[in-house]
Amino acid sequence: MANIILLNISGDDRIGLSSDFYSVISEVDVRILDIGQSVIHDQVSQGMMLQLPEDQDVEQTKSQLKKHAKRLGLKIKIRDISAQAYEKWVGQQGAERYTLTLLTREVSAEEIARVTQVTAEQGLNIHDIVRLSGRVPLNQPISNEVKSCIEFSVQGSPKNSAAMRASFLKIASELDIDIAIQRDDAFRRNRRLVCFDMDSTLIKAEVIDELAKRAGVGDQVAQITELAMQGKLDFTESFTRRMALLEGLSETVLEDIAATLPLMEGARTLIKNLHAYGYKTAILSGGFSYFGHHLQRELGIDHVYANSLEIVNGKLTGRVIHPVVNAERKAHLLKQIAAEEGLDPQQTIAVGDGANDLLMLAEAGLGIAFRAKPLVRESAKQSMSTHGLDGILYLLGFKDQDIQRA
Repeated sequence: MANIILLNISGDDRIGLSSDFYSVISEVDVRILDIGQSVIHDQVSQGMMLQLPEDQDVEQTKSQLKKHAKRLGLKIKIRDISAQAYEKWVGQQGAERYTLTLLTREVSAEEIARVTQVTAEQGLNIHDIVRLSGRVPLNQPISNEVKSCIEFSVQGSPKNSAAMRASFLKIASELDIDIAIQRDDAFRRNRRLVCFDMDSTLIKAEVIDELAKRAGVGDQVAQITELAMQGKLDFTESFTRRMALLEGLSETVLEDIAATLPLMEGARTLIKNLHAYGYKTAILSGGFSYFGHHLQRELGIDHVYANSLEIVNGKLTGRVIHPVVNAERKAHLLKQIAAEEGLDPQQTIAVGDGANDLLMLAEAGLGIAFRAKPLVRESAKQSMSTHGLDGILYLLGFKDQDIQRA
């Protein structure tokens, strides 16, 4: 008969505490079956599961452990675990696991309460909670500069994945937060290619609208763009109609617009860290290659695929050189680049805001609708609006201490 005990110790944290306590345990003939520890402020909490030899006096061992814990200034609780309960627990290690990420400006009890209520309703058990964002000084006001992120490790199979996602979207909208849930598998920990839409994703502008303003047809083009982004107009059709309005525009305006393109919040930090940690990056855009290559030079993007403007005698003809980068081509290019880099499609991430990004987002291992229209948020695997692009690093499991700020 196996003698198994579960220890929970807590107290004031200090350097050498674990060494002191395990020196005590090493004097007792035990087998460590499991172990875990967390520290909040200066308080430590540690749990361990121990197996004692069958011929060992369990009560005497418990008394010995309590005595030494008291000497070290620790509180200790000891509970007997049956062999049946232990084997049942071991059998659960093959259960599905998910990583749930809460992104907000300042974490509140209401946010955690509502998120965890959904996990409970779905039959998911929370195993670990980790703060990925840094500590916030008490006198720091809440602003767009403040970023908070909590990561939950949960176990089990959702009763209804669609209903769970709908609940998270509703909470996110009501509380102005972002909630992402990903299957915690080897692919989640080994993403290696990130593909970006360009306009209104990597930059805070729609370049075709900027060109239209220079051509004096800004309002007409903006209306068509909006319909396309909402999914009310086929991208290829809308693109053809918008391009036709630019006929005769001088190519000299391209350089002027490129020089003033505003990068999206967090873009530099995200790209800098992706490259630092060995990720490949790509722009897959229904916009224009002239501006994509400008960003490539500025940010060090690895791959650029976008539409090439047709220019004759220094003037835009109102056409692009085929093939047009539409929704289908974006999805194809994501798979193509992944193959070229020797990656499984599940190792890819796609980020976009428009309806023409949905196929690409669906094809990627992690598809993120970034500050997107409602249709896109509801259709994509994940959505994010609260933080800048650098918030994506949290979805990859980065902690603030790992992130190099640009």
